[in-house]
Amino acid sequence: MAGVVTKDLALLGELANVGFFEVDADRNVVALSPELERITGFAADEVVGKPCISLIRCNDCLKGCGVFRHGRVNSARLRIYRKDGSELEVIRSGALIRDEAGQPAGALEIVRLPGDEAAACGALVPAELDVLLRGLGRLFIAADEQLRIRAYSPSLPALIGWSAERLSGATLLDLFGEELFGPLGTLRSSVLAGKRKEGWRASLPAAAGGRMGVSMSIGPLAEEDRCGHADVRVVLMMRPDTDGQHPVEERRAFHGIVGRSAAMQRIFRLIDLLRDNDATVLITGESGTGKELIARAIHATSNRASGPFVAVNCAALPADLLESELFGHVRGAFTGAVRDRAGRFEMANGGTLFLDEIGDLAPALQAKILRALQERTFERVGETRTRTSDVRVVAATHVHIARAVAEHQFREDLYYRLRVIPIELPPLRERREDLPDLIDSLLHRIGRRHDRALRLASTVSRVLLEYDWPGNVRELENALEYAVTVCAGQTIHLDDLPAEIRRPAVTPPGADASVIPLYPPAAPGEDAVPEEAKRILEALIQTRYERSSAARLLGMSRTTLWRKMREYRL
Repeated sequence: MAGVVTKDLALLGELANVGFFEVDADRNVVALSPELERITGFAADEVVGKPCISLIRCNDCLKGCGVFRHGRVNSARLRIYRKDGSELEVIRSGALIRDEAGQPAGALEIVRLPGDEAAACGALVPAELDVLLRGLGRLFIAADEQLRIRAYSPSLPALIGWSAERLSGATLLDLFGEELFGPLGTLRSSVLAGKRKEGWRASLPAAAGGRMGVSMSIGPLAEEDRCGHADVRVVLMMRPDTDGQHPVEERRAFHGIVGRSAAMQRIFRLIDLLRDNDATVLITGESGTGKELIARAIHATSNRASGPFVAVNCAALPADLLESELFGHVRGAFTGAVRDRAGRFEMANGGTLFLDEIGDLAPALQAKILRALQERTFERVGETRTRTSDVRVVAATHVHIARAVAEHQFREDLYYRLRVIPIELPPLRERREDLPDLIDSLLHRIGRRHDRALRLASTVSRVLLEYDWPGNVRELENALEYAVTVCAGQTIHLDDLPAEIRRPAVTPPGADASVIPLYPPAAPGEDAVPEEAKRILEALIQTRYERSSAARLLGMSRTTLWRKMREYRL
């Protein structure tokens, strides 16, 4: 049989006394089980490739498909016409299947004869549907308006190693963590506002220990689908990454970008969602935060990955030379133009053009860039022929570009044309939990380049974790490069660091500048650093800013630790 209805699934359907069928995104039947052939009287070769209404001939279905409209249907009673013309009452359930980009790829639907109505309506996820969805590697969770778990796939407790009692009393915050469902979580406000979110990456506890990656879609449950579960407001559908292609640990390094912090994880997920999207992206952030790395990751994960990635620094060249660099020129266009030359827009055809430091672009060129983005056309310098180019533009700037627009230094129309998908990179001082992994990654890379394996003294690790890094990742890499170069042994000590990093920015009169305090001195009129804050920071450093481990070390919950970190600005 075609589609997902394998022999094993067909057998499961027969054991569960249900028939089931699969449709594609156009609602054409791609497969059906033998049990459904017996229920409807239609053979598979009579209906495969035809609209589903040719198999499930029902007047209610002509009014609209609940599965494609709501994403799922639970125990809907229908009267269908069998092949011989006789009428038959059936109960139908179904769930939408989505691809990696979150777009509908089809649906899997089950049909059974009426039985125990209490059983049919007593479980939000019917047992027979759970059997089939489990065969596809998919799981359900239902939650109320406080995001407390009210129902779930029966196979979920064994998968995550939790008892049914523990799972039933938990919340989505307990299961998925603060990043997604905490007070400032990425999904919490959207879900409570009734919005649907598709294709998000998350992690679940794993029965064998650690956490497993999942692809998750979540949205509101229509009132007519609650079937006796009036308190249920949200349904979540997951697909575990059991193939190992997206383990949680790998997300700490995404296409060469290191970052376990919530801010960086959100950026990684956004890049994932841009895979099949050609929208223009504007990356903003301080100098040294890694804007070009983000641009390269966008290109590498897009459908243009096989095309060229062409970068040009808009601040590096004068306006007249930059125009030629971007659009090309013809022979004789200006002094020194001895032959025709293609510009970066042509060189990037079929790929991605990265316009770095676009906030420094001259006003005359801003208009030409705007036209190239709007109409996908341009002319070489000195030529009247209009050329076209199929280019996806990613731009970046360290300039506060919205302020530049307000001060009439940057065109407003170009700003909004560039800012279709905005990505703001946080400075390193705002994502300190990324520092341990960044230091390890950079030290390993630099040491390999120098053919040396070095480690950091504990005092050096402490100083690196507490420094504010105004130059961000670039400054951190330069500092480690310096330390590796001047280090005489196998361990990097304080004296091997650049002077501005190993000494406080302001040294109190009479203090020894070589002594690095673990905490900054209290400002006049302020209390000294609370002992609790010291213990928390020491635990965070000891566990390399792994908040779950630090919370266990401190004997508090992750939620409490997170709140106290905010309170003490840690």
